[in-house]
Amino acid sequence: MHALKQPLPAEPSAFQERAMAAWQAGDSETVFASVNEAMALPGGAPPALLELLGHAFLKSDLPAEAAEAYATAAQMDGGGFPYLKRASAAWAMAGNEQQAFLTALQAQKLVADDPDIVFTLVKGFQLRGESELLDHFKNRLTSSSNPEHLLLAANLISAETRNPANLPLFKKLLAQHPDDHYTQFKLMAVAREFCDYETVLGQEAWLEGELAAGREWVFEGQTQFANLLHCGDERLNRLATNNVCIKGDPVPAARQIRRAMRHTWGGKIRIGYLSNDFGSTHATMRLARRVLELHDTSRFDVTLYCHSDDNLIARDDGGRAHWGRIVRVADLGAVETAERIRDDGIDILVDLKGHTGNSRRHALNHPAAPIHIGWLGFPGSTTGVDLDYVIGDRFVLPDSAMPHYHEKFLRMPGSYQPNDDTHRALPGKASRAELGLPEDAFVFGSFNSNRKITPQTLDLWAEILSRVPGSVLWAMIYHQTSQANFGNYLARKGIAAERVIFADAVGYDAHVTRITAADLGLDTFPYNGHTTTSDMLWAGLPVLTKRGTNFASRVSESLLNAAGLPELVAADDRAFVETAAELASNPGQLLRHRQHLCNQRNRLALFDSRKFCHDLERAYEIVIARARSGLEPDHIDI
Repeated sequence: MHALKQPLPAEPSAFQERAMAAWQAGDSETVFASVNEAMALPGGAPPALLELLGHAFLKSDLPAEAAEAYATAAQMDGGGFPYLKRASAAWAMAGNEQQAFLTALQAQKLVADDPDIVFTLVKGFQLRGESELLDHFKNRLTSSSNPEHLLLAANLISAETRNPANLPLFKKLLAQHPDDHYTQFKLMAVAREFCDYETVLGQEAWLEGELAAGREWVFEGQTQFANLLHCGDERLNRLATNNVCIKGDPVPAARQIRRAMRHTWGGKIRIGYLSNDFGSTHATMRLARRVLELHDTSRFDVTLYCHSDDNLIARDDGGRAHWGRIVRVADLGAVETAERIRDDGIDILVDLKGHTGNSRRHALNHPAAPIHIGWLGFPGSTTGVDLDYVIGDRFVLPDSAMPHYHEKFLRMPGSYQPNDDTHRALPGKASRAELGLPEDAFVFGSFNSNRKITPQTLDLWAEILSRVPGSVLWAMIYHQTSQANFGNYLARKGIAAERVIFADAVGYDAHVTRITAADLGLDTFPYNGHTTTSDMLWAGLPVLTKRGTNFASRVSESLLNAAGLPELVAADDRAFVETAAELASNPGQLLRHRQHLCNQRNRLALFDSRKFCHDLERAYEIVIARARSGLEPDHIDI
């Protein structure tokens, strides 16, 4: 005998109470029944009851039906945000990304920055290739604490070195993954970019602890370039191997295969330059442009293997046409690039990028030419890449560095760095008033990128400013976050805000002119100014540096010696501070340095493009002669 059924409740609230009790008891069937019965009432089931229905559908593994229930509840509630959010999530669970995205668009109009909704929208914009909308929303992901949201943000913005959203992003990621050395080093790099010295010092302390414990393997989490920004130890520089392009490439085997391949030597020496910097506005070409133009075409056949960005090419002033035959390899992979170079019969392939952004160095781990050379772009050993030689000089590549390079040294008689003495803008007369500089103060200038300004460098600068009352520091730091952090650090060292002046972004010609408004350039350590230092010397501004311990930290010493000013290379930190203070109190000596640079500009070895090209061609002839004689590469001084 069946028990008599209870009379049906007549009010929606009664259905809702029964459904809630059933839901709490895990009774989905009663929830379904309650909703069905409520639908017969005038006005149907209320939104809260439809929400319970959605919950029951999800529990029964029916996400599409759940999404419909939540969406209906939202409609009845006048577009209630919580219901739309649940509907979007349920559509995603059902695999209907399109409907999840459209529902998220509705929800975002009600609550702009809900992390789950932003995540769904960002994925949708990404799939649709809607880059402008993606750019508008992607930074908002960093406000979330959801690991999935943060990882998507990292994929989208981590390569944007000047995006300040990277700072909170990688701090959160590190908090979630404290043992991940990749994240540790990424946060260190991001903090350097924004002069967040408190974080930088914290990361350096972490690294010191790892090294003290013998865990040098953590460097596999750091890129080679980022390592040079803080580490002046050539042995440790080689341990930074975070580079997906070269991991797993067996360099010794690649070299054996390359040298065993047949090659037909011609009458002219066929030189190939591989780079994505082939544009007149790029810093590398402001150095090497004139040398490329001066190659003796009766003895050398020059080809540029170019993967430059279209925007860089569009800004070119026509110089590319005079640097050699251009072969575009932007759309070719590593193997195809090497095959194209080999098919062209190139005798010497010169990689101008090394471990820098958007390099194609991994193409050299495939047989491209009988001789592979690294030059100019990367100040160190291009670890993991099949190179026979690295071009340097006696300063950047002393004998003591040989154990830390797999490449043989090809040392130029002057500086390894070429300088365009023809197309480079000549400095004009700068007005301190127009530049926002005090007329009567001693101006120390630094135009290096802020990522090179380590806390240790800034400590030295602060000490110099303290030693020279009334002096100011003129630094080229653009982003407001970086400026604030930079000024705050100096303030803690006792340097008032009015003694720090930030240089605005200007065009190159105007930059060369404004350099002349400074009294003395201050270098950065351990990564010196490279093109930056030569720009200052070209403009007639003396630059003070100190002796370094690896390639990147010895560059300014190389340039100053080639410019005839070896006395501006201090022996150590103490001498650096003392020399800066002495020069600031000796205007006559500074004037003599400035006159030397300006009056001798066309006769200094540093700015003699024709002599440099002659020496470089001599180097090419020597390595070709060795290769044609069957000799292995060896250290060579030109």
